[in-house]
Amino acid sequence: MKSFLDYFRCPDEFAPFLLPRSPAGEAGYFRFGEGILCYGRCAADPPSHGFDGDLQDLKEHVRLENSVWELPFDPGEVVENLRNERYVNGHHKSVTTPGIRKSARKAYGLVRPFLPVPVRRHLQRVHVRGFKDIRFPDWPVDRTVDRIFEELLTLSLRALGVPAIPFIWFWPEGHSSAAIVTHDVETAAGRDFCSELMSMDDRRGIKSAFQIVPEERYEVTPAFLRELKERGFEVNVHDLNHDGNLFSSREQFLLRAARINEYGRLYGASGFRSGVLYRNQAWFDALDFSYDMSIPCAAHLEAQRGGCCTVMPFFIGKLLELPLTTAQDYSLFHLLGDYSLDLWMRQIRMLVDAHGLISCISHPDYLRKKRARRSYESLLDFLAHLRIHAGVWLTLPSEVDRWWRERAAMRLVPRGGSWQIEGQGKERARIAWASRDGDRLIYSLEKDPGVPGQPGGGNGTHTSAAKSASRRSVELPL
Repeated sequence: MKSFLDYFRCPDEFAPFLLPRSPAGEAGYFRFGEGILCYGRCAADPPSHGFDGDLQDLKEHVRLENSVWELPFDPGEVVENLRNERYVNGHHKSVTTPGIRKSARKAYGLVRPFLPVPVRRHLQRVHVRGFKDIRFPDWPVDRTVDRIFEELLTLSLRALGVPAIPFIWFWPEGHSSAAIVTHDVETAAGRDFCSELMSMDDRRGIKSAFQIVPEERYEVTPAFLRELKERGFEVNVHDLNHDGNLFSSREQFLLRAARINEYGRLYGASGFRSGVLYRNQAWFDALDFSYDMSIPCAAHLEAQRGGCCTVMPFFIGKLLELPLTTAQDYSLFHLLGDYSLDLWMRQIRMLVDAHGLISCISHPDYLRKKRARRSYESLLDFLAHLRIHAGVWLTLPSEVDRWWRERAAMRLVPRGGSWQIEGQGKERARIAWASRDGDRLIYSLEKDPGVPGQPGGGNGTHTSAAKSASRRSVELPL
């Protein structure tokens, strides 16, 4: 149950689960409770090869024996399958066979620079036509991975018979959620607009990250990089030349990754994002960066469909993934023809309610036009409002990366009749409590990190202390 414990950073004793010794057969689709679609192997009936039609609900096969839940599948395997998009091939109606898809992508990448913008836009609109009919992942925000962990946490409360379970809260200083603003610079015109874009962000007290294409697209001068950094903004690497062929073959990827890593060291960049959000998580180990930002949680409007099905950061080997959780400005303005904030606000509100990561991509290349700029400035105003009124942590991607790594190394330990956090950065961490209100899971956050929490003693002390801590806490409905 490592993935469950890593997600919540709660003590081992709050994971009362027994996994099947050896799930048999091939991976397939099944449900784990109402509306939670899983992909993996199981010890019950064979899973389905597709997600159309009625799927068996493995929650009906969960058994409680001696305060331990016996599970008919491995949640860690399912979560890794979702995060790494192993469920995709052959199951999306919009996805062709891998060979055809790779050839079409390569051909489009070769001719794209020579196609007029209206032609490119028409081809892209054809690609996304019917995106709302895609059944999985959920649109506009998919939280399948997070819902699996929440379902397990609810089962843990039932098995242990405690009113609340302590864990290390997701964000520092008790922030309700986190938000990052990122800019992918694709053309020389976009590069030249970056100074004005930084000023737009600065007027709201927002620092953002700029992803730079190192080769072919435009000249990357030391003066340009120096201005970004001196003004407090972040520099990351955006692909190699943004031709859409980074992942066309393993051999070519390794050659390009070596050059990308060199640029990362030259720029002092700790983050990476691929062009067009193309990705192959199995190859990410060749990237010498601290974090990546190439995987959408639900990629309905992207050239490569799928999605990692979570709104929280997660590790892919040594690399921390910061998933994209909102629509790109290009997709919104040029594919959907929507310059309102309706979709962005809907997604962001869902993310705040879920305490997830709000990750935004905009392009200086497209924000030069007044209509797009007005929409973007309205987005900035909305994020600044949430920082003040909803407790959202509006920060840089590198700060999220640093915090999530610190949190991953922290431990919650019993000491002196209370729970305490150990590890680097613990002064910024907060203890939270998970409890049930009927079928609803409730998170409560301690206001003062020095206030004693639930002790590690017997059941009677657990109960009274948890109730006491609940009265001193701020309720955060899930």
